[in-house]
Amino acid sequence: MIPDLRRQFNAAFTPGKYQHFLQRMEQRCRTAIQFRICETPCFFPASLMNQMAGTGEVLVRQLLDNENYRRASHAAVPAEFHTPGEERDPLFVSVDFGLVREAGSEPQPRLVELQAFPTLYAYQAALAQEYKEAYGLPDTLKIFFGDLDLEKYHRLLRRAILGKHDPENVVLLEIDPYDQKTLPDFLLTEEICGIQPVNIRAVVKEGSKLHYKKNGKSIPIHRIYNRVIFDELVRKKIQPPFDFREPLEVEWAGHPNWYFRISKFSIPYLRHESVPRTWFLDELKHIPGDRDNYLLKPLYSFAGGGIIFAPSEEQLAAIPARERHNYILQERLQFSPVIETPHGPTQAEVRIMYIWLPGEALRPVMGLVRMGRGKMMGVDHNRNLEWVGASAALISS
Repeated sequence: MIPDLRRQFNAAFTPGKYQHFLQRMEQRCRTAIQFRICETPCFFPASLMNQMAGTGEVLVRQLLDNENYRRASHAAVPAEFHTPGEERDPLFVSVDFGLVREAGSEPQPRLVELQAFPTLYAYQAALAQEYKEAYGLPDTLKIFFGDLDLEKYHRLLRRAILGKHDPENVVLLEIDPYDQKTLPDFLLTEEICGIQPVNIRAVVKEGSKLHYKKNGKSIPIHRIYNRVIFDELVRKKIQPPFDFREPLEVEWAGHPNWYFRISKFSIPYLRHESVPRTWFLDELKHIPGDRDNYLLKPLYSFAGGGIIFAPSEEQLAAIPARERHNYILQERLQFSPVIETPHGPTQAEVRIMYIWLPGEALRPVMGLVRMGRGKMMGVDHNRNLEWVGASAALISS
């Protein structure tokens, strides 16, 4: 995206430097990293990053300033996960954009999806920092938006996760956290915030209060940094020790309802030049004939699960009428390969990560990048390729 920086990086790259960078990342995370990290960061002009951050805010505001949408999204939360104590606005928001170049123009961001769920807020900052340090990149390249630096960002993250509570009474809640690929993020969150990853299976409920064990001692939980993916909870048929519907004496750092309320469910409601045409399957009167240009997506799936390219009549008909409201048909984006690499031009999907503290403005903090040359951008869809995978956005002014 910034030709001079890209040429310099590619010319100076060696496999040895890449291995050194990976070793530094694993040392920093204190564990093996189970997903592919790209050989390179992405260099983006501040103008493009600010455009994506601004567009993401416009889209979120378009939804949440619409009382009809608020009512519809509230009703869309599955009854078994409808959790009391929801705050007015989501604490964490991520908006994903693909970069599309049309008729020789500069690449423009197009919405892929949006989600009000905490992503890799601790890990991503560490990844970007290690790219800069391990490869000796210029200090002028920024990781964060606005006036944030690493120290200010960590303070902001602690405010979001801990609230006003002692770290001992705040937990990072996940299903089998030490078996998850996102363990590096959990351990870095523990380092920054002083909170412990806790398995949802191990939580103890006493009346309306929750506890966890630490060094054999029962510790009350006052606030939960929620990392539980409900799709996984259902798929693994896990019965938590508490019912999400109960009025528990606990705060949520990332309330569970927002996982459903700002999601693929939101896209058909958006009207913006960056948003591909999207319909709920049960509301679509006429299925478009040019199926190659469309995707069928389940509303509540994780990491690209269940997406069908160019769905056939048989695949569409196989979805029962009672389930069709849980699917969207979306115009397919043709990402442009905008990152020059030794293995050829590569596509980039950029996630703008926001933190929205109560009473404050929705704040973009940094960008996460996924690079790929396959049909989809997730690391699981680009196996056995090089110069693809998880990356970071470094911002040049």
